[in-house]
Amino acid sequence: MTESEAHKRYWKAVLRLTIGLLSIWFAVSFGAGILFRDFFDQFSIGGAPLGFWMAQNGAIYVFVILIIVYCFRMSALERKYGIKG
Repeated sequence: MTESEAHKRYWKAVLRLTIGLLSIWFAVSFGAGILFRDFFDQFSIGGAPLGFWMAQNGAIYVFVILIIVYCFRMSALERKYGIKG
């Protein structure tokens, strides 16, 4: 594999990872907090309706977890493609 091919594969993997993680965050923040709020409000966490809780707190927690996942996956991709970060 030439350096150019490795570079293209690396960026394709980075874009796939980024789009995937952003899609998860969008689904949790917009889907659970807005679109499916009425359904989730049947349940509660700490006395607050689940839809409200997801809009206020859940999206932030998921975002922090996704940042951690992104860091570990990017480190693995950099090692795989021999990129010094």
